Amino acid sequence: MSTTKFLMKALVPLSIAGLLLSGCAGGSGSSGSGGDSAAATTSDTLRANWGGFPESWEPGSQAMEPGYMRVPYETLVLRQKDGTILPYLATEWEFGEGAKSLTLTLRDDVTFQDGTPFNAEAVKTNVEYVRDVVGGQFGGPLASGVDSVEAIDDTHVKFTFSRPFGTFLDLLSQRNLPMASPAAIADGSIKTNPVGTSPWAYDESKSIAGTKMFFGEYAEYWGEKPGFANVELYGIADDTAATAALLSGDLDVTDTELDELPRIEAASNVETFDYPAIRVNLNFFDRGTGGVFEDQQVREALCYAIDGSVIASLSEDRTAETQHFIEGEIGYNPEIVGYDANLKKAKEIWAELGNPEITAQIGAAPFNKQEITVRAEQMSQLPNVNITVQELTAPQYFSTWNAGSYPLGVGNNAQITPADWYGSWFSENAPLNTSKTVSEKLAGLAGKALGSTGTPDADANWQAVMQEISDEALACSHSVNLESIAYNTDTVADVQPAIQVWEQNLIDYRAVKPAA
Repeated sequence: MSTTKFLMKALVPLSIAGLLLSGCAGGSGSSGSGGDSAAATTSDTLRANWGGFPESWEPGSQAMEPGYMRVPYETLVLRQKDGTILPYLATEWEFGEGAKSLTLTLRDDVTFQDGTPFNAEAVKTNVEYVRDVVGGQFGGPLASGVDSVEAIDDTHVKFTFSRPFGTFLDLLSQRNLPMASPAAIADGSIKTNPVGTSPWAYDESKSIAGTKMFFGEYAEYWGEKPGFANVELYGIADDTAATAALLSGDLDVTDTELDELPRIEAASNVETFDYPAIRVNLNFFDRGTGGVFEDQQVREALCYAIDGSVIASLSEDRTAETQHFIEGEIGYNPEIVGYDANLKKAKEIWAELGNPEITAQIGAAPFNKQEITVRAEQMSQLPNVNITVQELTAPQYFSTWNAGSYPLGVGNNAQITPADWYGSWFSENAPLNTSKTVSEKLAGLAGKALGSTGTPDADANWQAVMQEISDEALACSHSVNLESIAYNTDTVADVQPAIQVWEQNLIDYRAVKPAA
């Protein structure tokens, strides 16, 4: 399991891992969330381990990783890696003038797994719930950009935006807005019992709290049947135990770590693949008037003091980067050189400032404490700088690291377009810009870029925005982490990365088939 995994792991001792998995090949009955479940045998049940379970199954929750979310839930559209938007629960779309509104046409043959109809009112309920209640990194862009949602009729829903929002379809393909049952949202059960529109419905009666979640075949599913009728998710946090279960055939798929690879590669019945899944950076939140990090030179010096190669060396599946976007993505700017490892320059800037006293606390969870501690120690090399680490539980970390509780923070910035990254973290109205401060120059460049959406100038304009974000040292110490997936070739075939980009702990669940 990745050290940047954003969930609370269920700790399963090695000595009982096999016992917990012994029941995964049996059982039958009906899905507790609607629809009938076929007899659950080894051949019709995909058994996947992502090391724990979400703290919440609410749509738009940043505590719910994609490997979990993509089992019960579906999104309105899909996005290919090249940016092409594909229909899914929505079949057609049309932007209004200036990308200030969007009208979606919805499928008319979809029901949620509890029998609730999927329609425009259901979409409206989900958007307003994620925007107004869930909030956070994924709900925030809805709060800052969506003024209203109108259910025109059962199959047509209209979004009205507060700004040009040409990337809204990209957002609809991501973790921001999976479609959940309005009935489950209304009664509050969605927090613990997910109810979506996918082929797999959660069955509490065949699940074991903290150990196994069973998702049975949903007989009324609108689309093609997947390769496996059922999916079981496990919470084995111990990598050694997970590898043992995989090698023995008690698990079909698991995420894994580099120190397990020699054992895995020595086995004849296991294959692996990896993909770039997580990008992380340092954000300065308290940068408003009178803030600890108001002065751009202070931010620059602290960024120069951090050695990205040391951060990357903490794990062989991590690479240091100069910026949020990587080569080949819109927004990547080859001219950005970043602030990597120039302590001499950092001290020179600090001396010019008069060696000011800076004391600040940064939050960290068990899964990222090591890398955050290294960053804090490196920044604290400057005279009179004392950055201390406050260790938090995973739920505490999720709710506080980027909410203004701490003046700076390190975390996953999952946005896949430059407009959404800027709109989520840096614009004056960005929900994650707790200082509500943006420079006149950056705002002007972003306005120009937003206004050029769909034109040949858009990429160059966003490159200029990314350069300014770097120049102002609003974010630095970027890194990319790979996700490693291992699977048992005796039990499953066609295990491959999903269509989604920058989503951790995820496979293409629909494509996986029994090996036989």
